[in-house]
Amino acid sequence: MPTALDILAVLLILANLRLLGSSRLAACIRAVALQAVILGAAALLVNLSDLDVRVVIIAVASTGLKAGALPWLLRRAIRESGAVNEIEPFIGFTASLLVGVGLLGLCFLIGSPLSAHVAAESGLLITVSLFTTATGLLVIVSRRKAVTQVLGYLAMENGIYAFGMAFAIQEPLLVEMGVLLDVFVAVFVMGITIYNISREFDHIDTDRLSALRD
Repeated sequence: MPTALDILAVLLILANLRLLGSSRLAACIRAVALQAVILGAAALLVNLSDLDVRVVIIAVASTGLKAGALPWLLRRAIRESGAVNEIEPFIGFTASLLVGVGLLGLCFLIGSPLSAHVAAESGLLITVSLFTTATGLLVIVSRRKAVTQVLGYLAMENGIYAFGMAFAIQEPLLVEMGVLLDVFVAVFVMGITIYNISREFDHIDTDRLSALRD
């Protein structure tokens, strides 16, 4: 019978595939926010035996920032820029899903030998953490919109956090708070950058910036 962590791991896989297969920026933002909610629930489950107020506060604060504040900043950025869809990505959405499935299989091969050493109860957690990191990297290199690339950066952070959660119990929650400050500042700066790019050039396609001349 699958454990609750296994179920959350499967949901995280589906959220990753949703991120890869959707052209709508709002749907991609929701997928990354869902990743944060799933990881917040997983953090509480991993620490269930030693659950205290500090752990709950850290997990809730992390989830609130990544599932609430950061998506709000990105939604505001796309409203200001007028962008709705990711148009003409470097790798198409169907191809991205196929690559994602291939990456998932590769992550299973890499993660299976490590699953015996994880501190968490779910053997899937290490595989899913690798897949989430790979998904974020794929989104960064295969999409044109600055918003989508920021979402890839957030997905990578989620994957790194899940990787730490798989091997330790309380340490990742403490490290997460330090990492989150960097992530928040980065997304905040990117939100301002996206707005300024849109205002000056009427688009937020990062590849077109390489054609700028003095």
